[in-house]
Amino acid sequence: MKLKTVTEEELETMSYDDVAYVILKEKGKKMKLIDLFNGVCEVMNLDQSVKDDYIADFFTLLSTEKRFIQLDKGFWDLRENHTSKIELSDIDDDEEETEDDITSDEPEEDETMYIDETREEDDDETDDEYKDLVVMDEESEADL
Repeated sequence: MKLKTVTEEELETMSYDDVAYVILKEKGKKMKLIDLFNGVCEVMNLDQSVKDDYIADFFTLLSTEKRFIQLDKGFWDLRENHTSKIELSDIDDDEEETEDDITSDEPEEDETMYIDETREEDDDETDDEYKDLVVMDEESEADL
């Protein structure tokens, strides 16, 4: 979409961030916040009093809108212009493992394994504790 081809009716339905998106898309480069807001106000035919009242709201709008990204020194741009491209072949080369890199879950010869024998005894006591327990359904309970 080009701003020159936008009609008055279409412009009335556009939000500030939509106009800012089109401006940044057409320019193709980052802009200072005030310059971007002045461009939006110019396109939407807003007067100076509106500019002064809504600059903070415009900043908040851009900050929360995922299409925009804030850069250093007060510049803003479209997030789509700042995506990183990663070559998968570069990642694959870095992550190749050798047999030396792979670790085993088995203990080495000098490692000693300890078994907690008290735990097995505790399990047996728990089973004995519940040996006389009887599970009853609702019908059996009504008979009592």
